[in-house]
Formats: sequence, structure tokens, C-alpha cells
Amino acid sequence: MATVGLLHPGSMGAPVGACAVQAGHRVLWTPEGRSPATRARAERYGLEAATLEQLLADADVLLSLCPPAAALGLVEQIASIGFTGTFVEANAVSPATVQRISTVLPNSAVLVDAAVVGSPPVGGKTPTLYLAGEVVATGLVEALFAGTDVHIRVLGTDAGQASALKLSYTAYQKASRVLAALATGLAAEHGVGQELAAIAARRTGSYLAETEYIPKIAARAWRWGPELEEAADMFADAGLPPDILHAAAATLARWDTSKDVQLTVAEALARLSRP
Repeated sequence: MATVGLLHPGSMGAPVGACAVQAGHRVLWTPEGRSPATRARAERYGLEAATLEQLLADADVLLSLCPPAAALGLVEQIASIGFTGTFVEANAVSPATVQRISTVLPNSAVLVDAAVVGSPPVGGKTPTLYLAGEVVATGLVEALFAGTDVHIRVLGTDAGQASALKLSYTAYQKASRVLAALATGLAAEHGVGQELAAIAARRTGSYLAETEYIPKIAARAWRWGPELEEAADMFADAGLPPDILHAAAATLARWDTSKDVQLTVAEALARLSRP
């Protein structure tokens, strides 16, 4: 049995941690400064509360699943206390950010670059956790989720591969959702929303046909925006124009106050179109 330190048990992290519990492992988390909703979620998924110092001392593996903007600061906090074990950087950050994280981690820690693609493992859903890093370290992480709904795919030994894959997918998936919301709002402004929806419905799998998803975009904008900024940096590093991703992130910023708010499609579009 391994001990896993989970940073932090959000909507993705908690059920992923629960899969490790299901596989027979001990999963710790730190309740200090966390909301009542997070505390309830951690309890529901069978996670064990501990101080950060206890978590870092006991954990064989640290699994970092947090908003990308918080990823580096979290590692700096860990480095100030110390950690000996495997650190799994599973946030939606660029390979360059992974490299910065590797320089901040204590020398006693082994970095595994990771990325989750897919929905949280609840209700029969089976996300894939992509890994890149030293063979022994990726094998340890793979063993944590053996026989669970978290599928593992090892990409190679070069840190940055998993993050590159995640942001390549993120750049299309999330920016496409934003563009669909903008197109829907523009058509509604000119009274042709139904016609646009009819056109979109003739195209199988078009995001434009999924207008009911727009409030979900608004609720996740606080997290998606930083992801797209990370992807924009990666595009720029490759000599590709990042403007659309910067623009999409700026668009999402109009929804920053929509976290945990239940909105209708019309209400979400109204927030998007505010001056």
C-alpha cells in the first residue's frame, strides 16, 4: 500500500483520489483553508485529513491537481517544507512551466509530468492520466490506479510530453467552446439565433449545437482562462500566433464571477456581453 498526498481534492482531484483509495491506497489531503464543500467532498470520497507537514512527511506520491495559476506557488510551498518522493504535476500547464516547477522542487523529489484528459471518474466515466518521466516513477503512479476507472498511458521519459499533449487538446477543445458561445451571442443579438442553431444541428458533433453547455463554460471560466494563457505561451514558443488564445482567455475573464453560479444560457450570454 502506498500513501498519496492529494493537492487538492476538487471536482477532478477528489474522485481521482477515490480511485486510489479503491485500489487499496491511503490518500491524504489538507483541509486548512479549504471550503465546506471541499471538506464534504473529501469525506464523501474517503480521503484522510492531515496537516500539510504530516502529508509531506507520510506521502510516497504527491498528486497536484489544482488551477494552473496556483501550480507553481504550491510547489514553492512544498519546497519550503521539504518532500522526498514522487511529485506528479498533473495540472494544465505548459512544458515551460513544468520545467520551472522542476527547478523549484527539492532535489529529493522525483518529477512526473502528467495530464488528465476526460471527465472525472464518476458515473462510469473513465479519464486517462497521461504520464511522462522516469520509468520507475511512472510505474509507481500506474500501480496506484491499477484496476480503477483512471486509465494510465505512459508517453515516454521526457518531462513536458504530457503537458504538451494536454495543452494541444485544451487549445482546441476549450477555445472552440468559447468561439461557439461568441457565435451564439452574436446571432442572438441580430435575431438569427434559431437559424444558426438549425445550421449547426446539421453538423454532427458541432459545439454550436450544444448551447446548453454555455453556462458550464461560464462556471469554469476562472480555471479555463489560465489554461488558455498557458497554451498561448506554448504556441508563442513554437512560433505560432497565440492571439486567439489570449483573446479567448480575455473573453473568459468576463465570466470570472460566475464560479458556482447556476446560470441559464441567456444569463451567461448577458454576462459575456457586458461592457
